[in-house]
Amino acid sequence: MTRTIITGPLFEDVWPLAADHLQELWAERGPVELRCLDETPSRLVDVLDEPGEVTELAALGVPVTEVDAERLSALESAIVMTDSMYAVDADAHERLAERGVAVHDHTDEGFWAQSVAEFGLGLTIDALRQIPQKHARMIDSHDPWDLEQLDNEVPGANGHQFADDPTFTNGTVAGTRVRVAGVGNIGSTYAEAVASLGADVAAYDPYADEPCFYRSGADRVRSLDDLVADAEVFAPTVPLTDATEGLITAEHVRALPEGCVVVLITRAGVVDMDAIRERVLADEIALAADVWDEEPLPLDDPLLDRHNVVHTPHIAGRTRDANESWAERLDAHFRAADSARSTPRTDEADNR
Repeated sequence: MTRTIITGPLFEDVWPLAADHLQELWAERGPVELRCLDETPSRLVDVLDEPGEVTELAALGVPVTEVDAERLSALESAIVMTDSMYAVDADAHERLAERGVAVHDHTDEGFWAQSVAEFGLGLTIDALRQIPQKHARMIDSHDPWDLEQLDNEVPGANGHQFADDPTFTNGTVAGTRVRVAGVGNIGSTYAEAVASLGADVAAYDPYADEPCFYRSGADRVRSLDDLVADAEVFAPTVPLTDATEGLITAEHVRALPEGCVVVLITRAGVVDMDAIRERVLADEIALAADVWDEEPLPLDDPLLDRHNVVHTPHIAGRTRDANESWAERLDAHFRAADSARSTPRTDEADNR
């Protein structure tokens, strides 16, 4: 009996460190084989030495066909990801479940919550202080420096100037009104981070219970209209689903106070990006974004290289921590199934 992890090239591109960490975790419970393929096979069993001996399987970027399911005769527990490296193969899972195999979903996205939330905090600070813009300008010009030195003999007495842009929310996170839409894995972590620095945090989430708001340090707001009304920093952190697409409407965007910084770190599709673009280009609000309505952004996109835009290329969740957390959360599913199988069942008659 063996535990087998097999990865295709697409999975390795998306999660390059996850399979190795999963192998380490599985090795704690016994022998495990990791096989990383350069090409995706048409059938899984063609690349396995003893398919009938596999008891636990993580097929990551590799399909499991009907023939595979039949020949994996000892299989007890599995996850199959074929075309999407963020979602399981529903057809393969149904096929395996019909044979009594425990199949595991892995789509809560909590694995990159810390990475994305911390990145969001970084974008927020960058936008408040316009750090990336100053960094870029220093390479080509002395303009960011205060060349009107004070009248003293202190060497290098530059840098005494007020350097933030009062047109937009600026300065410290502390004391800033940060408004967060969604207190799930990412939103609650982001809210907690800015609250710990002294921000005035409020959040809206009709699906969250009171402890979610308490843990995040955010006051609960009952409507999006109220949430955006006084926002100095506005962060919609909900995942993109059918229910959340366009959740932040053009009316909500137009209601944001002038100077507000909008932080986008989940998916651009949750907001009306046309309205965001209109207000950013009119210098009414600032934008700090890792996600976009078109990716990659065209090099002539007017949002690029603006004084009121901080931009990154959709990388907030791409860390070693997120890879390892991905593997750890998947491992927890398999451990739970393994524990359930190894726990003896007690008949009701024995409990009398």
